[in-house]
Amino acid sequence: MRIHQNANRKRGTTLVEVLMASGLLITIGAGILGGFNYGFFAMQLARENQRATQIVLEKVETIRLYSWDQVNSNGFIPTIFQDIYDPQAPEGKRGVTYYGTVTITNFPPDVSYSANLRQFTVSLQWTNNHGLGRSRTLSTWVAKDGLQNYVY
Repeated sequence: MRIHQNANRKRGTTLVEVLMASGLLITIGAGILGGFNYGFFAMQLARENQRATQIVLEKVETIRLYSWDQVNSNGFIPTIFQDIYDPQAPEGKRGVTYYGTVTITNFPPDVSYSANLRQFTVSLQWTNNHGLGRSRTLSTWVAKDGLQNYVY
């Protein structure tokens, strides 16, 4: 008994098969590169958020240590400020610029002790390299007989 091999099995791959395999490899490669790109983008957003949180907390903690007279004096606490992503980097490579505002209000406005309590709201806005606008806000209170009397 003789076994005959099919003539089609001896032939190489066709051009259509090569094109389909190449298209599949290109699609998979593009998906992998897109995943890496998104991962780097998400990490940059996380770094910008972390830096914004550091800036806001620095302002709030500084404000909480001022004396009551300093809190109430006009112009002692600047109402606008700006900071950068990486202050130690060379000029031109410091990254995103953060623009901040400090709002001071009596809180709560309709009670007897409102003259002894101030609310500070620190807001920060920035636009990243992709043109995406971002913001952070943090509020705290300072009391007349609060933390600053224990420190000083």
